Amino acid sequence: MLWSELTWSEIPEVLARVKGAALLPVGATEQHGPHLGCGVDSVIADELCRAVSAKTGVPMLPTLPYGCSLGHSQRWPGTIAVQPITLINLVKEIGTWAVHSGVRRLFIVNSHVTNAAPLRCALEMLRAEHDGLMVAVVNTATLSERVQRVHSSDAEDWHANDAETSLMLAMAPPMVRIERLAEADDPDRTGGAVFAHPVNRTSLNGVTGRPSEASAGKGQALFEWLVDDLSALILRGLAEEPPLPHSYSRHGH
Repeated sequence: MLWSELTWSEIPEVLARVKGAALLPVGATEQHGPHLGCGVDSVIADELCRAVSAKTGVPMLPTLPYGCSLGHSQRWPGTIAVQPITLINLVKEIGTWAVHSGVRRLFIVNSHVTNAAPLRCALEMLRAEHDGLMVAVVNTATLSERVQRVHSSDAEDWHANDAETSLMLAMAPPMVRIERLAEADDPDRTGGAVFAHPVNRTSLNGVTGRPSEASAGKGQALFEWLVDDLSALILRGLAEEPPLPHSYSRHGH
């Protein structure tokens, strides 16, 4: 159920069936160590939302392939980052135009950790400007307890680790350089840190975790959990109404 494949005359009927819901996948383009392609986060967001859209009937807006990846620094080639304010404004404008097309429940599905703060800002602005719009930001790696446990099994401040490499082995094998896996492991050096250090000061090769332990089987199981848990959350959202019906404006009812 891809928004880009629907005609303008079909969109109102599609939205009516799902109470005005739409998915907005948000990824990133950034270095993922010596063994993974730079589009990992976008692939996860895109493939997950495609599967959930097919399962729930909720249309999926085109995936955003750029995110707030400033923390990956310029030490390694491959990262194409946008400023937080750029991502905030872009998502706000996308959300506003989605409202004009009939969207009333917007699920922003984010697969890059440091997109979370800008996306939360966009949520604040959208719901203040559009009284009839409900917005949720869902971060895939913390979607559920079981999903979060797998992501952080080899590193608390993980990146390009066992979980992400396993997902790529299952979802997009051409993204993985198998011959580089054995040498890609790098430990988490952020334990007890007070400051949020950029990756150039926490990793030798852009990795945090043990991608050498990855397998397609683990990746397939994790992807199925992601699809099931996000679909369940979406269906809960379709049934949810605001606890109180009050207008945002003090002059409303």
